[in-house]
Amino acid sequence: MEAAQTYGRKKNATAVAYVKRGKSGQGMIRINGHPLQLLEPEILRFKVYEAILIVGEDKFAGLDIRVRVKGGGQTSQVYAIRQAIAKGIVAFYQKFVDEASKKEIKDIIVAYDRSLLVADPRRCEPKKFGGPGARARFQKSYR
Repeated sequence: MEAAQTYGRKKNATAVAYVKRGKSGQGMIRINGHPLQLLEPEILRFKVYEAILIVGEDKFAGLDIRVRVKGGGQTSQVYAIRQAIAKGIVAFYQKFVDEASKKEIKDIIVAYDRSLLVADPRRCEPKKFGGPGARARFQKSYR
């Protein structure tokens, strides 16, 4: 069976994409068991569609993609999903199609948005003593 498994990360959200050649032939994308059309919030749904549309829907035609996502908030989950899908399509083309088409897809994605393939290393800074947050200090008073 032809399948590739990849992951996408953003802050504390982790998405695992399982890309395989579909039996139906029309290409199905499901997120936590639900179709992509039901992804909330609606505005961020287009961020996930970006990964599909810039490569071209013809490349997704015969592929089924199942994504499991957990952790983080709504926005970071959406960014993790789009990264997992983009990395999954590149990995699938590398494994089962040919290197030339994989390079073509990768170049298109990187030219559009590098964060679709490369994870963002920024994390939340831990709070320290002497203040309400990581950097802010309590107000100083002499009297």
